[in-house]
Amino acid sequence: MLSMICAFTMVYCMLLIFVGVIILHARKSDILLRVPGLDVSASLITWVPWALSFYLFGFLGLVGSFVAQFFFLSTFSFVHARLHNYKGPTIKSALNKIVGVFRNHIGLVISLFALPVFWIVRLGEIIIYPLLMWTLGFPKYKQDEWINISRHKFEGLVGHDLIWCLYCDWMTGIYSLGGEMLRNVESFWCPIRFYDGKKCENCKTDFPDIEKWIPMDGTISDVTALLKEKYPIKSKEPRGWFGHPDRKI
Repeated sequence: MLSMICAFTMVYCMLLIFVGVIILHARKSDILLRVPGLDVSASLITWVPWALSFYLFGFLGLVGSFVAQFFFLSTFSFVHARLHNYKGPTIKSALNKIVGVFRNHIGLVISLFALPVFWIVRLGEIIIYPLLMWTLGFPKYKQDEWINISRHKFEGLVGHDLIWCLYCDWMTGIYSLGGEMLRNVESFWCPIRFYDGKKCENCKTDFPDIEKWIPMDGTISDVTALLKEKYPIKSKEPRGWFGHPDRKI
């Protein structure tokens, strides 16, 4: 039973990675490198194998899919670097010297545990935020301008470096878009500064409106007055955060 699970998951993941390589190198496949197409291609090489293996074989199948994905990603990294015959410096070798081979690779494996977290955030961007746009008039975003992958075009980025840089490429877009959407939520519903000054300092990069939010010594009347100022009644303008580009200067 275990050998059958491993064989199935390995073959399945190999096929998915083969498809991924084709997608990555086909000149006319940019539709799969930007959302919503990227949602499909990224799903095929991340959670789809997990779900299918678990459905067919249970927990052992899930473990088998993890092992298979790791094996074939490692194989892809090796083969891709050899095919490009690249002999220059690499990010991998530089970081191996900085923190050590073991720590560098363990750190990369640990970062994979963030995958489900980013997929949950992405699901919120796809399903929840559009409902807020429709209900509250929040700004609409061209999500493919935020979530796409393009680092495969960088000269000298091959094999191991390519895989992990594309992973970060994808995550960064999801994080940035999620933060932008959350700015609209915070400034609309809760424009009140935190009592902890250090928290305000830490959050002002991601929430620049915090300087305009009502300080803790203010009143609810101040808060409601600010809301009426920033979101005029019956206005048809998008209700973005105070510094949103859609707001007229």
